Amino acid sequence: MRFRVGTTEIAITHAARPDLLAGVSARLARGEGFALATLNLDHLVKLHRDPGFRTAYAAQDMVVADGNPIVWLSRLAGQPVELMPGSDLVLPLCEAAAQAGLPVSMLGASAEALDAASADLARRIPGWRQGLLIAPPMGFDPEGEAARAALARLAELGPGLCLIALGAPKQERLAALGRRLAPQLGFASVGAGVEFLSGHQRRAPQWIRALALEWLWRALSSPRRLIPRYAACAAILPGEALRALRRR
Repeated sequence: MRFRVGTTEIAITHAARPDLLAGVSARLARGEGFALATLNLDHLVKLHRDPGFRTAYAAQDMVVADGNPIVWLSRLAGQPVELMPGSDLVLPLCEAAAQAGLPVSMLGASAEALDAASADLARRIPGWRQGLLIAPPMGFDPEGEAARAALARLAELGPGLCLIALGAPKQERLAALGRRLAPQLGFASVGAGVEFLSGHQRRAPQWIRALALEWLWRALSSPRRLIPRYAACAAILPGEALRALRRR
């Protein structure tokens, strides 16, 4: 499944979770880095507006569908893909790193959230190895000096996995820079996944997610910030649906 944004094409590289995890595990076992992004409708809105974000997305090695609208569009196009939210990938990605004997670092959120998330993962995953936990300062520039210093520290660890929890487009821009400055690391942009693990944010209950209403749960939890975002998503959906039908 591909989405055209201006002159850039964004492709879903892995349609199913087993394929994604097999690819991640193979790279980790070889000590090879990667950048993983989870595409949703909000990302498409930002990709249309932000050339820098398009450049960062083009540098991602792996892209999966994060959001039911992306899954629905893929079905309209006759190229169905599986729903793989970043929050749901945190645990299996960390398990893959543990199986490869590699450390997991985390960058984003607060120091308290990082500590709590790491402790939770240590309880769940046999062979868990903690890497660096980096809580960035306010106003963190994902391509600035502080980002480069953090990536230099991560590069010193050698091969491993780094979960980036900065939100879009910062996390994807940092991952793109990380592919150049810390090429042995796997970077996974997981959004609020770290804070869900830590308990600093509450995720929608499973039954709400099963009804594809997680967006409504989130919108009601932070209406001023999220209702305009979801309105922008709704505005591009008809055009994306027409493009998907043409691809069928």
